[in-house]
Amino acid sequence: MSQIIDNTAQSRFELSRDGHIAYADYHLNGQVLHIDYVFAPPELRGTGAAGDLMKGIVAHARGMGLKVHPICGYAVAWLKRSSESQDVLI
Repeated sequence: MSQIIDNTAQSRFELSRDGHIAYADYHLNGQVLHIDYVFAPPELRGTGAAGDLMKGIVAHARGMGLKVHPICGYAVAWLKRSSESQDVLI
């Protein structure tokens, strides 16, 4: 899995792969990490990059003791499918 970077200046998590960046815009409200929007460029679609990004976000949230509130439709669907992520869902 690729390393996820928390780009706090732009309030987004980033995953770089093959010269392209998939990202998830977020905002933090107390101990809740709101995932506003997940984007993968066309070159990364179908490669699992967005899923790897979500796995990294969940790991980050868990490590920081945060709960995750998905707003983006992709994030909602991914988190519902992921049995390993239920402990961080709000």
